Formats: sequence, structure tokens, C-alpha cells
Amino acid sequence: MPASDDTAAAATTPPPTVSVVIPVHNTRPYLDRSLDSVFAQTLDQRRIQVIAVDDGSTDGSARHLDERARHHPNLTVVHQPASGGAGRPRNVGLAHATGDYLFFLDSDDHLGTEALARLTRMALTHDSDIVYGRIVGADGRAAPVDLRTTAAAVTPFDSPVYWTLAAYKLFRRSFVEHHRLRFTEGRLLAEDLPFGITALLRATTVSVVADYDCYYLHGRPDDSNASRQDTDWCDYLHYIGGVLAGVAAEVPPGPHRDTLMVRHFHGEILMPFAAPYLARDPAGRRAMAAAARPLVDRYLTERVLAALPPGLRLRAHCLRGALHDELTAVVRADTGAPPRPPHIDTDGRVFAPYPYFRDPARALPDTCYDLTDRMVLRQRLTGWRWSGGAVRLRGTAALPHLGGGAVEVLLHGSGGDYRIPARYEGEHWRAEVDPATAADGRPLPDGTWGLKVAVTAHGSAGTTGPALRREAWLVPETPAGPEAPPDGPGAAGLAPRTVARGPAGPAVATLFCSRPHGHLHLHLGTPCAGPPLGALW
Repeated sequence: MPASDDTAAAATTPPPTVSVVIPVHNTRPYLDRSLDSVFAQTLDQRRIQVIAVDDGSTDGSARHLDERARHHPNLTVVHQPASGGAGRPRNVGLAHATGDYLFFLDSDDHLGTEALARLTRMALTHDSDIVYGRIVGADGRAAPVDLRTTAAAVTPFDSPVYWTLAAYKLFRRSFVEHHRLRFTEGRLLAEDLPFGITALLRATTVSVVADYDCYYLHGRPDDSNASRQDTDWCDYLHYIGGVLAGVAAEVPPGPHRDTLMVRHFHGEILMPFAAPYLARDPAGRRAMAAAARPLVDRYLTERVLAALPPGLRLRAHCLRGALHDELTAVVRADTGAPPRPPHIDTDGRVFAPYPYFRDPARALPDTCYDLTDRMVLRQRLTGWRWSGGAVRLRGTAALPHLGGGAVEVLLHGSGGDYRIPARYEGEHWRAEVDPATAADGRPLPDGTWGLKVAVTAHGSAGTTGPALRREAWLVPETPAGPEAPPDGPGAAGLAPRTVARGPAGPAVATLFCSRPHGHLHLHLGTPCAGPPLGALW
């Protein structure tokens, strides 16, 4: 008997490249934004299977999904009773998936238009089991990690990928099935941790697409995201204990396990010890501390403790020592008034201004407060241009939480180091580099000079007390280069120019950025081979 046309067409239609699984529960206001971002993909819709699993919605989402499916043949809608979290609808969607790859999209988030094309291209090119796309925060919600570098292959130990274990990334479906990966069902919070952890630790190739905004992670105006909901924190911490036992089964004790545990102390173990902790009565706080203490005892090595910031380091120390009053004071310090300036010792060590610092009656060592290695200069170069024979620079620079201070521009080269004072007001600074006077009032010698900004700031004792100094390379935010339009604002500065240097005579001056880091340099002498910069002011 000859096959029907429909049967023949089905037999010749290849499976979709990617199955997009969307769990839906009462997200009607955001649903079209999410669905439309899939239907607008540059990847051919015939290569995309969309599976929306309605998890007992009561706000009209279910009916709306059915209506959308009538107009989009690649959208399949599955209805089921409310299950108490995204885990079961994701698992149901996974069971219906036929694509070579899986992508899990939350129904209140959306995709960049080229996301699926770029992610699947990366996976196909490099035989990737998992591909991370760059995540962008929106509507008041921050991205969990800033993926800056596109890479064909990374590991959880040499990149930031382990810091986002949520489901929204591309997975090879055969890899997921081979390892029988499934989401925890019936949990509102952290239901994706076992899936994400096991996938990352067992994947042969994990890739990153960081040169395109792939996933937009939205906050909700009513704060109704699952991560914002109240929960039974003792039960949650017990659950996290089981999750971390799985991590320990995959990774033996040592530096690699500690690297992962630093992320879990940030993200799961110590996360409840903030407003949710303060909202409990004393008995409830003690119960939370008792639930967390076994995790601290089991996984808090000295390496992990040293890697935590002071606020979390103090929490962990207090939990380990059952220091309930001290723990409450530390948590309250992070949720109350703005912090006081850090304390700077005469030896240059810097300590966070948490309660009971050097209180002889408390068992809180200085090492828990030490943030010296975390004092990083926060700076931006926002403008530069030639003015006559000098380079005028402007930017912002600050050492967080430290007051007062001074800013200098540093010229660093083989011929020495020179300092040029800057005008500094608030966090804004301006300076002028004149080759005729930049060498301590004398002409700057020929050569290549790297430009840095240095900030000297003071702590609670004011300008009469100890100071902290930090410096950083100047990196233009949007450097002009050969790709700049010929009539653009930077065109006039692209070519080398002749500048006067008083008694030293004229010199050819060129601004350029070093590769690969983009540090700003000034070359004096014969024309430089580095990529020149134009003006940005």
C-alpha cells in the first residue's frame, strides 16, 4: 500500500536542531516576550522545536499557549497540574524533545535574536556537550556571571562557568540522556543544581559564546521570581547538603573541589544568612545556623575560607563556632546603614568595618576581616584627545569605601617612571600629558610609555592616618582605530603627529592600545607599528 503524502513528508523531515523547553506557571504578562523571542530567531523555525509545559497556570497562560500553538506549527503545548516548581515541567518537556540539542528558556526571560544560531553553530563546530551564551540582566535583575571571553573549551576550574548552574544554556540531548540528567521535582529553589553540576563535571567539551547577548534574565516588578520567594530554610540547607554530597562524589578533596565549594558558599550555604535570617526569631535563627553547621564543618577548608570576602568569611567562622550573637551582628551590619570606611593599618593592611573587630572579648581573628587583597581600583578612562601638543585625559577612579585621596597619571617605560598630578573631584579626574614637561618638568625621552592611573586613599583616620595606594592601566572604553569611519570624531587623531618638546626638539607622537589587553600607550620617536587611536571626548 503506498504511503500517504503526510507519511512520506514525515519520513523525509529531519529532526529539529534544537528543542526549546519553556516551563510556564502564571507568567501571562511575560509569555509573549519569551515566545516571540524564539519565533524571531535567525535559525530557521523548521529547525526549532518549541515545547511549552503549562504547570497548572490559573492566570490565562494555558489558554494563551493553546492560541499561540494554532499559529506556530513548531510549538507543542503540554498541560499538567501544578507541581510546585520548574523541575517537573522541564523534565516533561525533555521527554517530548526530539532535537539534537536542548535549550531551557524560562517563560519570563527572552533570547537574543541570533542566540540559537550562534549557540548551535558553536556546538556543531567544537562537538560541545554544553554551550553557555552570554547572560544579560534586565529589569533590576543582575546576571549571575559576566561571561566576557568566547572559548571553544573551558572547564569549571579555569573559567567562571560554574558560577551559573541554572538551566538556561544549550545541552547536547544525547549527552543528557546518556547521563540520565533530570531536574529535581517539587522544589521552587535550586531545583536545577543537581542537573547543572553533574552536566558540567561530566561534559567532555564546554564552550562559551560571549560576543553576543544570548539570554536576557528578567526581574519581575512584583518580586515574584522563584529566587525571591520565602522558603523553609532549614529544609533548603538539608537539601543543599545532599547536592554537595554529589559534588564531593564527583571531585575528590583538594584545590579543584575547593574551587567549586567557594561558589557554593557564596550561592547556597551562606545565602540565607541575610534578610531571611534576620526575619526569624532567635530560635529560628539558631535552627538555621544548626542546619548550616554540618556543611561548614564538612566543606569549609582554610583555602575556601581565605577565598571568601570578609562578610561571608565572618559568617562561616561564626557558624563553625556557634557564635550566634556575633553572626547576627555581622548579618545586621550588611543590611543596615551604609558601611563605615575600612580600617587601614600602618603596614598597609586593610580590614572590613564589621562589628567586634579586635574586640578582646570576641573570638573573631583579624584574618576574617582582612580585605587587603580585595582592594581593587575601580576606574574608567572616559575621554582622551590631543590638544595642541598634549594629550588631555579624563576618567573616574575610586577605591571603594575609602575617602579622600589623590589621583596621578603614571608614565611607565624603559626610561623610567614619571608621575603627573590630576585634578580630582568626587570620583572624577582630569590630567594633561605634555611631552615637553612630562618627565618631572623636563622633556619626555623617546620610547614607548604605558599610561596608568594611581589613587591614594585614606581610611577612617582621615588624611592624617595611613593611606592605601593602588594603580591600574588606562584602557579606553571605545577606542577608535582603523575601523573608525573616516569622517568620525576620532579620524583626526588616527595618524601620528609631531609634537614639541622644548629644548629636546620635536618628536613624532602616536597613541595606541597594546594587544591583547588594550592598555593605552604613548610612543615618541619614529612612527609606531601599534594600532593608533583617535580622539574620544
